[in-house]
Amino acid sequence: MQGIETVSARTVEEAAKRLAGVVTRTPLEPNERLSARVDARVWLKREDLQTVRSYKIRGAYNFIVQLDAEHRERGVVCASAGNHAQGVAYACRRLGANGRVYVPGTTPRQKRERIATLGGSHIEVIVVGETYEDAFSAAKQDAENTGATLVPAFDAPETVAGQGTVAMEVVAQLGFVPDVMVVPVGGGGLLAGIAAWAAERAPEMRIVGVEPAGATCMAAALAAGEPVRLESVDTFVDGAAVAQAGSVTYPLVRDGGVELTDVAEGAICTEMLAMYQSDGVIAEPAGALATAALGTTVKIDPGQIVVCVVSGGNNDVSRYGEVLERSLIHEGLKHYFLVGFPQEPGALRRFLDEVLGPDDDITRFEYVKRNSRETGPALIGVELARPGDLEGLLHRLEVSPLQVERVEPGSPLFHFLV
Repeated sequence: MQGIETVSARTVEEAAKRLAGVVTRTPLEPNERLSARVDARVWLKREDLQTVRSYKIRGAYNFIVQLDAEHRERGVVCASAGNHAQGVAYACRRLGANGRVYVPGTTPRQKRERIATLGGSHIEVIVVGETYEDAFSAAKQDAENTGATLVPAFDAPETVAGQGTVAMEVVAQLGFVPDVMVVPVGGGGLLAGIAAWAAERAPEMRIVGVEPAGATCMAAALAAGEPVRLESVDTFVDGAAVAQAGSVTYPLVRDGGVELTDVAEGAICTEMLAMYQSDGVIAEPAGALATAALGTTVKIDPGQIVVCVVSGGNNDVSRYGEVLERSLIHEGLKHYFLVGFPQEPGALRRFLDEVLGPDDDITRFEYVKRNSRETGPALIGVELARPGDLEGLLHRLEVSPLQVERVEPGSPLFHFLV
């Protein structure tokens, strides 16, 4: 393969020519809800409506289509949380190449099934480890053992150049350069590609990258002066749960004049629900990163023209229970307590009458009766109607004769609940 050494506006524009007729020119839609939130004109770049429901097809296809016949014959391998693998699967099937994709165990079943469907007989899906890095190590070893070509999810100039076509497409659709573009960040491929193209073609555009608070690998790289591995990663935002920024993407982001921020996973869940209920957009967690930060960690001047990239829509419907739970906790509406009840008739009734408020709702109750003791512990989940109702609930618990321990977010026990 005749690779490119860096990414520029030219390489992004060459990638766009290769992708013509392969990827979807996804809609750029105005959004009234978000526009009202920040008093600006907000547009959504709907990469969730892409050929494989994410922008990842752009980089994967741009990489594989440049392989010569010998390398295609040897096949390709990749590691992915799900979306990149779908792009690789689609490209392999279209180009007649064979490939193996390694995904971590945290990859939703919906994504795994889509990979297999898109690739057909050209793709083998292999589940390994719990993180993207586990999958990447396995894919890298596979490439070394078999001679197959490793197709990086973000850390290759060809991949980055393909992802950067999102920016030039946005400008072409608007007919002008927006004031701000807000971009989700995992390993940095999309952000790096957009920054590289914009540096030459739209230097006046403000670019903001948004990481999940539990996986801020690019911020860590900028702080350290080089890519460094995070000690732990919250894998909920599976499309952006990367422990270490790329050696290709990091310098492009560092030198691209971009801003970087992060947003809590709970806020992402709240935004996912709002996008679904208000906008009719089914976004995966990474797809809601950019809009979740809008008006909170990303400040916008009134009247500005803002484009947020909705990076993907591969969300497993079975995850919405966890999405709702995380959202309620983030909004201060869901709380957990360990309560020691006296082993006597009427104890629970007194709790309901004397402690629980009129608008409070018990959403979880697990009671373990211990006949040899005077009290029995119960795990209680309470959903409030308003965040401000918590103060009254805590006061009533404090003055009650019950033994109460609040289960705080972040505690070891809390991680077993959510």
